[in-house]
Amino acid sequence: MPFPIDEKYIIETEKELGILFPYNFKLKMIKENGGEMVNEDDDWNLYPFFDKSNKKRISRTCNHIGLETKQAKNWGNFPLNAIAIASNGSGDHLVLLPTKENNEILSDEIFTWYHETGKTEKVADKIDELIDN
Repeated sequence: MPFPIDEKYIIETEKELGILFPYNFKLKMIKENGGEMVNEDDDWNLYPFFDKSNKKRISRTCNHIGLETKQAKNWGNFPLNAIAIASNGSGDHLVLLPTKENNEILSDEIFTWYHETGKTEKVADKIDELIDN
């Protein structure tokens, strides 16, 4: 069940990963840290930001964006600069990639990363397109 998060936990993750998340993505997560999203091809469970405010929230956010991204990088064919933001439960991830202008700023665009092939495919221009479905 998604719940609000203090922005300081998003900032901590940005520092840990060395990137800045898109503004619209941060706004969505501040309101609802995690949750479900749907596109025409799949249902996705959005990874939360790690919330250390109390034991209950630590437990609810233990599968956080930072951890899931680090684990995905162990696949070998996961894009080096990608950040995993959701899973379909079958090994594929929704990912954010850096902008062309700056490797430390993530683009609003959302891609599916297919674990079997290592390929990415654009599925949305921004997070709002998936949430509103």
